Amino acid sequence: MNKNNVKCGSGKSSDKMRVASEITKINPDVAGMDLGSEEHWVCVPSDRADKNVQRFGVFTEDFRKLAAFLRASRISSVAMESTGVYWIPLYEFLDKEGFEVVLVNARHLKSVAGRPKTDVYDCQWIQRLHSYGLLQGSFRPSDKICELRGLTRHRAELVVEAGTKIQHMQKALQQMNIRLDKAVSDITGKTGTQIIERIIAGDRNPKELAKLRDSRVHASENEIAEALDGNYRREHLFALKQSYESMCFIHEQMEACDEEIKKVLDVLDKKLDSTKASPLQPRKGSKRSNKNQPHFELRPALYEIYGVDLTQADGFQAATVLSLLSELGPDLSKFRSGKYFTSFLGLCVNKEISGGKILTNKTRKVQSRAAKAFRMAAQSLKESNCYLGRFYRRIKIKAGAPKAITATARKLAVIFYNMVTRKEEYKPIDPDAFDKKYQERILKSLKKRAQSMGFDLVPAEV
Repeated sequence: MNKNNVKCGSGKSSDKMRVASEITKINPDVAGMDLGSEEHWVCVPSDRADKNVQRFGVFTEDFRKLAAFLRASRISSVAMESTGVYWIPLYEFLDKEGFEVVLVNARHLKSVAGRPKTDVYDCQWIQRLHSYGLLQGSFRPSDKICELRGLTRHRAELVVEAGTKIQHMQKALQQMNIRLDKAVSDITGKTGTQIIERIIAGDRNPKELAKLRDSRVHASENEIAEALDGNYRREHLFALKQSYESMCFIHEQMEACDEEIKKVLDVLDKKLDSTKASPLQPRKGSKRSNKNQPHFELRPALYEIYGVDLTQADGFQAATVLSLLSELGPDLSKFRSGKYFTSFLGLCVNKEISGGKILTNKTRKVQSRAAKAFRMAAQSLKESNCYLGRFYRRIKIKAGAPKAITATARKLAVIFYNMVTRKEEYKPIDPDAFDKKYQERILKSLKKRAQSMGFDLVPAEV
């Protein structure tokens, strides 16, 4: 009898199967770090230093000592875990020093039963898992894309601050019973801005202010004059003035931020030259301008970087594509397929099965600005007549608006991935053909169900 086929419980110790007692180490030249706001704990292999677990501070000089300690320990790769933003300066410093840095999701490093939960033990646990190749690093784009991401995120915060100041202006006007918001659709438009500037300058005559009406405003001069007849109190005028000046200052900051964004876009690698390539087609969809978009032409720059005009896809504005570029970069080769891409974004179903039963069938909770951009693009299609708009409304009837947004966002993410990786132009599906195919699928399902119960499905006589 072959000894390799003998079971472990045969009674003969010599015939027992041998089981590997240890997991093979893939890379011994690794370190583990647990980062915090006040201190960083680092662990290297026990044979590389007399004291293989050490504590370092959070200043730049401490980073230099940490890098020297890693070099002396012959470390090539570092895995770090942090629940805040404390990892960013150290990550960038070590990456600049030539180390391979792996940022690990804190959810993947939950404490194991029997292991104390302290910073000292955590860094040792991270080092051990990394040496076995059991840790997967989080996605992080190149340095130039990170620079672009920082600028676009800062600009988004400025947009929010400007919106807050507009709300303060509306509050000051309403407290004076000046209902400018009822006369014009946007108090920061041409007519609204001119009227507010004259009010701040000291003009209180409603009829004279109403003469500033632009010809495109639907309300007449008499209607605007009635809206401007209010109680001009001093404290509310002061609040209006300060809010307006703050809004103007934020707009100046946004323009300066746009210049920095343009500089970064100009130095990024280009897939083609827009002056020599086929000209951009006119943007489909609404021609309504968005005042929050950058103050320079985005489409040619994005066209050169990606090598394909992504703004032709339904739901994708130039600002949306810029946000996706800053979060994901122009290279999506790290994602093996569109399924991996949508899973990374948390836009696909995460099915968990145990004991033959489905425990959960929902999408994962992912804090991703890119996923938020896809969801915003999907929400903009809720009244569109394109096939994606019809798909959104169909899912909304079945499962509600939140799931319809997620399902449509997943389709947009796949379209984005295919266009970027394959450099294919957007080819929309005919909405009528889309509906017809859906009806055929429903009819096929009904016929199959009727046959299973011994019936035939026949069309009704007209």
